[in-house]
Order: sequence, then C-alpha cells, then structure tokens
Amino acid sequence: MPEGPSLVILREQSADFAGKQIVRAEGNTNAIDLDSLAGQRVLALRSWGKHFLIAMPKSALRIHFMLFGSYRINERKESAPRLSLQFTDGSELNFYACSVKPVDQDLDADYDWDADIMSPTWDAAKARKKLRAQPDMLVCDALLDQDIFAGVGNIIKNDVLFRIRLHPLSTIGGLPAPKLRQLVEQAREYSFDFLAWKKTFVLKKNWLAHTKSTCPRCKIAF
Repeated sequence: MPEGPSLVILREQSADFAGKQIVRAEGNTNAIDLDSLAGQRVLALRSWGKHFLIAMPKSALRIHFMLFGSYRINERKESAPRLSLQFTDGSELNFYACSVKPVDQDLDADYDWDADIMSPTWDAAKARKKLRAQPDMLVCDALLDQDIFAGVGNIIKNDVLFRIRLHPLSTIGGLPAPKLRQLVEQAREYSFDFLAWKKTFVLKKNWLAHTKSTCPRCKIAF
C-alpha cells in the first residue's frame, strides 16, 4: 500500500492537470457518476495521508490505492482502469485496482491537514496530545493510526521504531516524555527521508528493519 511520501510524488507528478477540463471519464468504478465528471475542470490535486484527492467545482474524488493500486499518467496499462480521466488537450490520468469514492467538496472541512505527516501544517504538539490521550495504545498501533500519523504505513512504522530503538509492543503511557517526543519527530523525519530516497530510487537500499528477518544490530531473528 503506498504510504504518504508516495502520494506526495503522485501529487507532484500530476500537478499539471490542475486547471484542465475533463472531456471524458471512464472506468469500472460504480461509486461515482462518471458522466457527471465530463465538462468539469480540475481545481486542485491534493494528498492527505494515503488519500489522493481531486477537487472540482461540482464534486471531489478520493483515490485510495489499497494494497495493489497503481496509476499511469498519459499512458495506460493493459488492464481496465478503475477510473480514467481524459482531458481536452489529449492528456489523461488513469487509476487501477484502487478505491474511488466521492467526498465532500470542502476538503478543508473534511480533512485535518495538521495530521498529515507530509503536510507543511503538520502539528507535532497535536500528535503528542492525541497519543497521551491513549496511554494503553501500543506504539506499533499508534504509528499506523491515520488520525494521528496520516500517511504512515508499515515501512515507516518498522524503520522508525528500529531507528529510535523502541519495542513495538511498548505502550504510549509507558514512554518517558523524551521518547514520546522522539517517536513523533522521527515519524516525520523518516517520512521525508523516505520521500528523498524514493525519488532517487534507493528506498529499499535504506530500509533498516522492514522486510528483514534478522535484526541488523544484534543478529537475532525477529
């Protein structure tokens, strides 16, 4: 499942579609009225956590890539798209094996941007407050809670915990204040490292613990 940094890359790659008019919408999704999209102009392309958002004057769409979703820009796969948006200039944006749903047009009312680990408005203090309100939560679950760390997935979770030497079954309430602060800080810092590594095609080379069966430090099986 793509994590927050991968959605940032999609947002950047698709930025040129903002302002373009949809001439045709096709796909095998049953969640939206495809005909209603024709003639609408894309106002903005945004990402929140693992959601890719397409804002238009009359509607807004949420793309969630689930486990096996993918996309193509100005090209197609052999398989049928879940959603294909074709524009008046001949360009197209295609999504495959994903969830497509309509969402509230007022994205700012529907989404807490401060919870998005990649957002410029990310609020670490708010994240710490949410964590302290759930002292019995395991840190492995906390990192995957999208209301607290929107965009964090298993790669970020595993490597952040390894990076800060924190057992995944530790509870939030059992963490000293400096360790809680480190957990929050590293969730964001690692996410931006992830983004830089993915852009230069070296992400897997930099995994510390993810997919490893033996601890790189102590050589004991996980």
